[in-house]
Amino acid sequence: MIATAPTNPRPDECLLRPGNTNCGGCGMSIGLTMLGRALTEAGDTCTLVIPACCGIVTAGAFPTTSYGVPTIATTFASSPAVATGVACIRDLNDEPGQVICWAGDGGTYDIGLATLSAAAERNENIIYICYDNEIYGNTGGQRSSATPAGARTTTTPWGKTQDKKDIMSIMAAHRIPYAATLSIAHPDDFARKITTALTTHGTRFLLLHSPCPTGWKSEPEDSVKLVRLAVASSLFPLYEVYDGATYRINVEPDGTDPAEYFQRQRRFKKEEIDLRATRRACSDRMQRLQALAERYPSDR
Repeated sequence: MIATAPTNPRPDECLLRPGNTNCGGCGMSIGLTMLGRALTEAGDTCTLVIPACCGIVTAGAFPTTSYGVPTIATTFASSPAVATGVACIRDLNDEPGQVICWAGDGGTYDIGLATLSAAAERNENIIYICYDNEIYGNTGGQRSSATPAGARTTTTPWGKTQDKKDIMSIMAAHRIPYAATLSIAHPDDFARKITTALTTHGTRFLLLHSPCPTGWKSEPEDSVKLVRLAVASSLFPLYEVYDGATYRINVEPDGTDPAEYFQRQRRFKKEEIDLRATRRACSDRMQRLQALAERYPSDR
């Protein structure tokens, strides 16, 4: 935080203020708090653009809100388009502050992918943060294309059969200036990446692994541990991609077995998880990323 700011900001200075109805252990809430701290540290502010998702309903009904910054609610598919318009007006008027889309995986991987792709192709000057809780959490817990294989949801009661979509590769293919993955279990890495995004011009895409105790059937106190296990086992690698061309791995996995990650969530049945295939997929994923980072290293 800046030197003149108190160690613990007042509620009216927070990005996410008291009064929200987010669940205990919600990764989205922790992510918003960490985003707010990074903005304060940078002396920056933002306008939030949030599509239909938990992030817009838990903050309260109009005309009240738990957000401490101007916030625009949009339809599921249109947040990047709305953010584009807001950013254009900001830039035309040379106004300070960031325009940040804060969206779930349903509005990112699925329903909002067309407008996200369009904004990225035009390199609009916005930050897009997807808090990925791997389900449509706000509408009953249906599967999304971010849901991992084997996970039970209201629409996949026997476990999803398809693998999770690789949204980072999709966004990197747009050659946007900056794309990175975030973890609430690695706050220093989180803060540094937000700072990088704040000081970069153009479309910036950040993917946050966001535990949802309700949808994941996990204990709220396990949320940070779960995402730490995901990083350590290569289920969710922490890395950056610059201009869609150069790579940097931020945290090397330590070989943790992904079995504990699955065991701590009741959305997975033991018989529906092929741990041998999962371990192989984790190894292949890291080998690919390491090859890219070695062949195309980032010098930033």
